Amino acid sequence: MDRQERLKNLAEEFGECSKALAAIGDETRQSIIIALIEGESDCEKGIRVGELTQRTNLSRPAVSHHLKVLKEANLIGFDQEGTKNYYYLDVLKSDIFRLKRLFDHIDEYIKDSAESDPKTINDDEG
Repeated sequence: MDRQERLKNLAEEFGECSKALAAIGDETRQSIIIALIEGESDCEKGIRVGELTQRTNLSRPAVSHHLKVLKEANLIGFDQEGTKNYYYLDVLKSDIFRLKRLFDHIDEYIKDSAESDPKTINDDEG
């Protein structure tokens, strides 16, 4: 695949990840993701909003809003049991895997570019 085609593919991947990138750009949502990662709850189903409010020191409405954004960006999942919602991080089903693949492709492109023309990559010798 030539350079222009690879760049076009990267641009398409960025487009596919735009909602996820926008969602994780917010520090509050980052803290919620971290809480979901570290927060193995007593319940195997996930973490409830009340527990996330304690872990993040945010209000319930704020946590609910940010969870909605993360769900719409396909970064987190949730299960509902009656009136209880359980939120969790599922890397394989969410767009987190898509983001990882995007950054892997960027890394490959940069490495290939550096091998073919070392001057194309900025360095500290400048």
